[in-house]
Amino acid sequence: MMHDGTISEITGTETRAKDGSPLDALIEFYRAFNAGDLDALAANWADGDAPSMDNPIGGIRRGWPAIREGYSKLFSGPATVHVAFHDFTSCGGSDWHVFVGREKGVCTTPTASLALRIRTTRIFVKTTGVWRQLHHHGSIEEPALLAEYQRAIFGAPLDKPA
Repeated sequence: MMHDGTISEITGTETRAKDGSPLDALIEFYRAFNAGDLDALAANWADGDAPSMDNPIGGIRRGWPAIREGYSKLFSGPATVHVAFHDFTSCGGSDWHVFVGREKGVCTTPTASLALRIRTTRIFVKTTGVWRQLHHHGSIEEPALLAEYQRAIFGAPLDKPA
């Protein structure tokens, strides 16, 4: 099933239906991420070794502890990243849901501001009656933008995968 089209962009500030839906879980993810709220991110992601994240900054991370470490490094570093999810579709079943779209946003450092454009997929599963994020994949299609984003986060573009 596709999302109903009532929300075209998600920043985390949207009013949640509070119906335990996967869309509410997605909105809560963006609220937590944009606020740098590690405790809320922990509540959003699946526990243990099952979850995985693959993106241009964090590399491939497996298990919530490794994912948490990546968020912690990002939130304590020199850059601030805020994103909105848009141009998305979704489909799912009774215990799984996939959101596919794009993130747009800004990465701000003390010396620069960079507009971000990231292809994004997020997969949620229903665990003990609650939707939890199981997987995230993000990619940047533009090599120059990827290099600038890595420079903002790491101080230089990566010469090998993160």
